[in-house]
This record gives sequence, structure tokens and C-alpha cells, in this order.
Amino acid sequence: MKMPKDFIFGAASASYQVEGAWNEDGKGVSNWDVFSKIPGKTFGGTNGDVAIDHYHRYKEDIALMAEMGLESYRFSIAWTRIHPDGTSKVNQKGIEFYNNVIDECLKYGIIPFVTLYHWDLPQTLEEAGGWRNPKTVDAFVTFAETCFKAFGDRVRNWITFNETVIFCSLGYLTGAHPPGIEGDVKSYFQATHHVFVAHARAVELFKQAKYEGEIGITHVFNPAFSIDESKENKFAERHANEYSTHWYYDPILKGEYPEYVTKELEAKGLLPDMSEEDLDLLRRTAPMNDFIGLNYYCPQRVMKNDSDLVLAGGRENSTGKPGNPSFDGVYKTVMMDDKEYTKWGWEIAPDAFLEGMRMLKDRYGDIKMYITENGLGDEDPIVGEEIQDQPRIDYIESHLRAVKHAVEEGINVSGYFAWSVIDLLSWLNGYKKQYGFIYVDHNNNLARKRKQSFYWYQEIIATRAEEL
Repeated sequence: MKMPKDFIFGAASASYQVEGAWNEDGKGVSNWDVFSKIPGKTFGGTNGDVAIDHYHRYKEDIALMAEMGLESYRFSIAWTRIHPDGTSKVNQKGIEFYNNVIDECLKYGIIPFVTLYHWDLPQTLEEAGGWRNPKTVDAFVTFAETCFKAFGDRVRNWITFNETVIFCSLGYLTGAHPPGIEGDVKSYFQATHHVFVAHARAVELFKQAKYEGEIGITHVFNPAFSIDESKENKFAERHANEYSTHWYYDPILKGEYPEYVTKELEAKGLLPDMSEEDLDLLRRTAPMNDFIGLNYYCPQRVMKNDSDLVLAGGRENSTGKPGNPSFDGVYKTVMMDDKEYTKWGWEIAPDAFLEGMRMLKDRYGDIKMYITENGLGDEDPIVGEEIQDQPRIDYIESHLRAVKHAVEEGINVSGYFAWSVIDLLSWLNGYKKQYGFIYVDHNNNLARKRKQSFYWYQEIIATRAEEL
């Protein structure tokens, strides 16, 4: 079987991780511009001031994407290029840059798939309370409307937010991401609610203005599975899925929060402040979502927490490696002897990916899905002149096979975006954690070079994965 003609093969990046030019052409300062320069926060003190200089080299990069046969490029817009202080008048140089990126994609027949928010919040808004402050919601809606008006004549695919669970939990629970706050559970849940409201308002605006195309949100997808069939560990599985999946997906796709979680939060005094207007907004906009984006790297293997460990989130163990208890101490994630793991301790589990997609269909029906991120973070060896990344090929191949099985089963998966199109700044891990099909040589003027996986993905796209 070939993948359907309308199935999109793409790859992704994010503004802070690739663009650089952090203070050029009127761009404002983002929270990551500030946070990454705090000593000890990132590997080797790396930051996005230059990143891989995509701001000046986007034509070269998009030409390589076209050579690879990429059907769509998922990228994010830096809020601070459009509204430099978060709410100010529009910066036309920022509009011009993204117009150029979009037009360059379209020149090659590459679909621009735009993410509005991929973690880089204007620092002025961060200092005013960030996502704890409802005024940030208003500012985001203004930013979204500016982008819809400027680019909506050519962009037909919009993602509002990328991975709310990451920038909220690492921002307010572990302190590993800005604003660097630890243990503030109340703020964590309040921030997530404000993000969901901002998403819903942007969706409603998009639909009421009758822009062409589709709009949705992208969430982390790491379904939880018990390590065995014992009652206490199966409860840990349920608890984990309620908090890490249902809390994020239910408000978007069902228009309501999961009762299991809201009852617990209310009993503990942790329920976010929610107005009836907020709740009505979520209810009426849920049917307006055109798709859900899934960022899948690994599942959670969980068991009852039997330790005195506390939730931690340093640079190396911030977004996936097992070994931490949940914020409330109910369960913990573990590594298992019979599983395979990456160098960063993330389980390689395409079978759990497929089972997770089945779980989503069971809970939310025939919602359209895009796999908006999936890939292998590794340290790629250079042998002679060749960048060898066979493990990445193996990883993506196994997960694409799971997607193909899902399509065959009638699960509504409409596209796959590998993370990432090119080696980029991996947030806290700098440049040592590589994800791309294209290598960037930081010792040679950021020269680009095709990897083994570049040619492999080129063939996958050309044959529509028929041989998988």
C-alpha cells in the first residue's frame, strides 16, 4: 500500500531554534533570549543569538527541502518579530521575513504549515506574569490576528500552540525552562487554562473571519502504560493518562475538562480560576478544531510511586527520560530491561505509538490527526565525508510503519512531520543533540550537508512509503 495522495510528508523546525538574528530588523527580546544566557541553564552556554542562521539562509535551506522532496515545511513565527514587545504596533520587517519564507516554500510547491507559538514569549509579557496573566491571552489573540491577516492569503494550515505541557510544566514545576519557577503547581494549572482559552479564542476568530484552511493545536503525546497488570500500577496508568493526556486533549476536543482531574484539583485547592465565559468558549469552539497535532517521541511506563524522590527537571532530564515521580507523587516513570532506549533515555516504542493512536480514536472519535513531530535525537558520527545516521533512519522507519498501520486501520492520520528538517539548537542541550536530515557544521561557517537520512526520506516521499 502507498500512503494516500493527500497524506502529507513533511519536516519541522521552530523559530528560536533555527533563525538567529535575535536582535535584527526590529525584533524584540524573547524569554528565551534572556533565559538561555543565565549561566548553567544550557549545555555549553549555547543560545539562539545565531542558532543556524536560518534568518539569512532560508533560501538555501528551503532549496534543500525541495531537493529532498518535502511536501510541507512546518515552522513557527517568532512573536517578537511581529510585535516586538508583545503588544506594540506591527514590525513590518518581521512580516517581510515570513512573507519571504512562505513565498519561497510556495515557489517549490512546499506547503507552509505555520505554528504561532513555539515557546518564545516576548520578555515584556513574561515579566508581566507570562501565561499566569490573562492579559497574555489578549496579546496572543492580537498576535494571531496579525498573522492571519498578513499570511492567511497563502497559509492554509495553522497550529496555535506547540506542547503546552512542556512550556508550562518546565516553566512552573521544574524551573528548567522560562520563567524558571519550581514547584508552583497552582501557576502550572492556571497557565495551561490560559493557553487553552487563548487557543479557543484564536480558533473562533479564525472561523468567524472565514479564513480559508484549517486550524488546530499540537500537544505532546506520551501515552502511559503500566509496567504490569497489578491493580496499583494500572491505577498509576489511569492517573498518568488523566493528567498528561486528558487534561490537555479534553478541553480542546470535548470542550470540557476531565472530571477525574478537576475533582482532585478542587479538593486540593489547585483548580485554575475559570470563568463561565471561559468554559462556554471551550464548549462552543471544540467542534471548530480541524485537527489535533501529535508530537510523539516515547511513551510513559508507569508504576505506583514507592520512593521519596521529588519531581526534578535539570537540563539532561527535562523532557522525557524516565526516573521521575509525578508532581503529586502518585506514580513514577521507569526504564524497563526489555525496552530499547535512545542515548537520552527515551524509549523507542512504535508499538506504543500505534496503540496510543487507537486510544485517541476511542476517546475522541474520528478527529483528524497530524504527526507534527517525531524523530531521533542523537550524536551523529562523521566517517570520511559522510554523516552516518542509520539509527535515525531505523527510528523514523519504524514509526512511519506504525503510522501506515494506523491509516490502514482507518485512523484519520493525514500527515507526518519529522523532527527536524535540519540540525538545530536543541533548547537546553545546545547543538550536541542532533535531529535533522541536514547537518550543520559549526566549525565551517554553518555549512549545510546532506545526511544518509536525507536520501532515505527523499526515497520514502517519492515512493509514498510503499515499501514500508
